[in-house]
Amino acid sequence: MAVRLTEEPDRIRFSPPSSCEDEWEWIRRAQAGERAAYSKLVRRYQDRLYRFVLRMVGTREEALELTQDVFIKAWQALPQWKPDAAFHTWLFRIGSNAAMDALRRRKIVEFTQLDEQHDAVADGPTPEAQLESKQRLQALDAALAWLPPEQREAILLREVEGLSYAELSVVLGVNEGTVKSRLARARAALAARFDKANA
Repeated sequence: MAVRLTEEPDRIRFSPPSSCEDEWEWIRRAQAGERAAYSKLVRRYQDRLYRFVLRMVGTREEALELTQDVFIKAWQALPQWKPDAAFHTWLFRIGSNAAMDALRRRKIVEFTQLDEQHDAVADGPTPEAQLESKQRLQALDAALAWLPPEQREAILLREVEGLSYAELSVVLGVNEGTVKSRLARARAALAARFDKANA
């Protein structure tokens, strides 16, 4: 099956919420080989998965390619998939593995800055407030760039993608205690980096 993202998902957009029953029906039909049902799942999760992979690997082209590879791997494995975890958790696990493999192959860990136009929350309508927000976002980008990949991965999945500790445990393949430990170390490192930058 050729999986193609509907467009490069560089803007934050979430699929409109629909019931869990709809998603389970799409999954059931996709497991039976129905491509249209799988296309609905791809459309629902492509933006979130792409943004996560992009922040891990650093280049749009590589992130787009890896995201497509993740959806192909998921399609191929879907008939055997057992819903031990939520579908999106399973996808993020595949995406996480793909991103970490790409980083290992490169043996360089890079970081892509958050997209200021879409991820920054404006503090006010004034140019001063927008500048301050942009500077804080740049400081966050710089701090995240210094985190080890495992900590960056955990903090992005928790704080940006909103995964629970249980979901993180499944995605990262570690127990919840290790997830909490990685997050605590990542948060401490970020706080120390911010303190150093503001000193």
